[in-house]
Amino acid sequence: QVQLVESGGGLVQAGGSLRLSCAASGTIFSIGVMGWFRQAPGKQRELAASINSGGNTNYADSVKGRFTISRDNAKNTIYLQMNSLRPEDTAVYYCYAFVLEGVSGDHWGQGTQVTVSS
Repeated sequence: QVQLVESGGGLVQAGGSLRLSCAASGTIFSIGVMGWFRQAPGKQRELAASINSGGNTNYADSVKGRFTISRDNAKNTIYLQMNSLRPEDTAVYYCYAFVLEGVSGDHWGQGTQVTVSS
């Protein structure tokens, strides 16, 4: 099995910062892309940011310049530093990992709530 455990969500005022962490564990020998998706009430889940094993990153236009994704391959962990948060960033944030070797395939975390008050 593979588990993705997220932490770091919470309530913050507009303009504030939060840092999310996601640690992958279980039968994992290598991971490809990892990332953060988010889903606001009444909306579809969307990609916020992703990073591959080589450190190449991809961001949604709405978070570029404010969010930074990083990765520690030795720990199978990714981070999302979120600065200049806006009320529209309010959502449940889900960690994602595509496991290449081990229990291969798509894996998701349970989600962590981020709420930005105006």
